[in-house]
Amino acid sequence: MAEKPVVMPKMGESIAEATIIRWLKNEGERVEKDEPIVEIATDKVDSEIPSTEAGILVKQLYKDGDVVKVGEPVAMINTEGGASAVAPAPTAAPVATPVVEAPVAVETAVAAIENQIQAAQPAAEPLSNADVSRFYSPLVLNIARTEGVSMSELETVPGTGKEGRVTKSDILAYVANRGNASQPAAVTAAPTAPAAPAAGAPAVSQNTPAKVEVKTSFSLNPGDEVIEMDRVRKLIADHMVMSKHTSPHVTSFVEADVTNLVNWRNRVKDSFKKREGENITFTPIFIEAVAKAIKDFPMINVSVDGSNIIKRKNINVGMAVAQQNGNLIVPVIKNADTMNLLGLTRAVNELANRARIGKLTPDEIQGGTYTLTNVGSFGNVLGTPVINQPQVAIMAVGAIRKKPAVLETEYGDVIAIRHMMYLSHSYDHRVVDGALGGMFVRRVADYLEQWDVNREI
Repeated sequence: MAEKPVVMPKMGESIAEATIIRWLKNEGERVEKDEPIVEIATDKVDSEIPSTEAGILVKQLYKDGDVVKVGEPVAMINTEGGASAVAPAPTAAPVATPVVEAPVAVETAVAAIENQIQAAQPAAEPLSNADVSRFYSPLVLNIARTEGVSMSELETVPGTGKEGRVTKSDILAYVANRGNASQPAAVTAAPTAPAAPAAGAPAVSQNTPAKVEVKTSFSLNPGDEVIEMDRVRKLIADHMVMSKHTSPHVTSFVEADVTNLVNWRNRVKDSFKKREGENITFTPIFIEAVAKAIKDFPMINVSVDGSNIIKRKNINVGMAVAQQNGNLIVPVIKNADTMNLLGLTRAVNELANRARIGKLTPDEIQGGTYTLTNVGSFGNVLGTPVINQPQVAIMAVGAIRKKPAVLETEYGDVIAIRHMMYLSHSYDHRVVDGALGGMFVRRVADYLEQWDVNREI
């Protein structure tokens, strides 16, 4: 019987693992080459793993909710395709979790915590799922083992996952609070107090940004509704808290007169729609101006790695997109400085449309070096955006409004109705000072204000 493995694919430069959401094919079923067999989720995006061979799925090596490292086999395919080749289901999912070295680039606090946990005691045997009331993923077992949490103690940890399973957030929150009796309980589905900590058990390092938000106890009033965050909302919350913890945020504001730009777009949008079959919005124009300004001020296009500054060669601009469920995702336009306005428009429309319905690939949300968010699309005139780590700056563009403005003419100052907008630039004050941050946003505004009304596209 010729069995070949289907491995967890590489899904981006900073993604080292993924969680099994659900199996699309059962053991014993026939699968075709490139047919999806399992749904997975990373901290960036949901995706599917296709079969690399045609044949019979004889083994599912992991269960729903398990965390699998990139490069590890997730299933076995019998390429001979005979029905007799179906193997019995494994009695327990393998839990081997080889240590993955941290990449040189700055990682999120989530990756830092997990790398520290996986690097500790690599030779120790993981706790077992035998004779317990619920299933624990390999990562949860590794965290419990590293932090000195016994199996009996782990059984008392409230779980917020599917069927009451303990998630990474649950165990990290429990460990963070088990040594502090006065600390309120972590966010859970029910107000269950954690069991007493084991004597001498180590605590989570105080130098590591907390991944899980801990809230104080409060009472519910009649009519109040408790809504549990979905997986993506939890990840967004963790990422935003981590960013504020990591970077001292400073925001500079500029008001720009974009009358020429608005008049130009009003003139060309109908002919562009008829010729290209899609709309030209302001977003690709903003991205073009940002890419130009980054070439003028390349030290905006950096990341921080400890005491080192990593200057990025490529200009990859992310654009924040609101999904149908209200969550936010940031697809990335790679090498934006090398694209003309037509190419940027097509890229923006394609990525935005697929982002809204959750059809992005992992690679399309990786590698961003600067982020743009259009708060004006919600009618807001300005905002103070949070930096998308490991980047060091982000810009928010506000709504374009008609306002009276003073114009200088050869005949003296006059008041005229102009199209005005605010640009907000938040930056990491560890490496971007006020002069650089302020000059950068001013340069973006200059490119928008100096728009050529006769430009062809």
